[in-house]
Amino acid sequence: MPVLYHHPMSTASRFIRLIFSEYGVQADMIEESVWEKRKDFLALNPAGQLPVFVDDNMRALCGATIISEFLDETSGVLKRDRRLLAEDPFQRAEIRRLTEWFLNKMEQDVTRPLARERVFKLFMTPDQGGGAPDSKILRTSRNNIRQHMRYLAWLAGSRTWLAGERLTYADLAAAAAISVLDYLGEIDWNEWPQVKDWYQRIKSRPGFRPLLSDRIRGVTPVSHYADLDF
Repeated sequence: MPVLYHHPMSTASRFIRLIFSEYGVQADMIEESVWEKRKDFLALNPAGQLPVFVDDNMRALCGATIISEFLDETSGVLKRDRRLLAEDPFQRAEIRRLTEWFLNKMEQDVTRPLARERVFKLFMTPDQGGGAPDSKILRTSRNNIRQHMRYLAWLAGSRTWLAGERLTYADLAAAAAISVLDYLGEIDWNEWPQVKDWYQRIKSRPGFRPLLSDRIRGVTPVSHYADLDF
């Protein structure tokens, strides 16, 4: 069976897991702590980044963008109205733009630094960069949340789904990022009713249940994390 190397607090990994669920792709899940720099993992992806998908023929695909494009071309093309990338070239470009926003810009500004400071550092040795959270990084990242939530609120309030009339990769990428922040209790949902409504729709999908079951040793999720009607 194919294998996905992932981490529960990796936005990119969660994005691919959501695509798997929507497309019915089966794979074994192997949790990878990239800061350990395991030789076997680096042999698959010298960049040492997640996610990594290894197919039945032991061919490795590295990175969320590469894996998602592969899944669209091998599974999505068969789904017709459930395809997560539109067939119209301009619409595909918009989906890719938003997916890039949430997997890269929001990841750099908010999700990655918060996950690193609040989760990953707990499991790192001092030589790997572990230790107490950096209060300056936490403060900067939390300030950046508002910019991204405002943009998400505009998208959710002006479109049926983030990129248009259908659920797409853009929604899954955004939901992957938001779910990490929500696990950590970093979002005040009272401020963002339009985003909350959109997230509830995503959160209620069957494919989201495995993410809601994720638990990190020593890091308890916020009380409403798995609540579909929060």
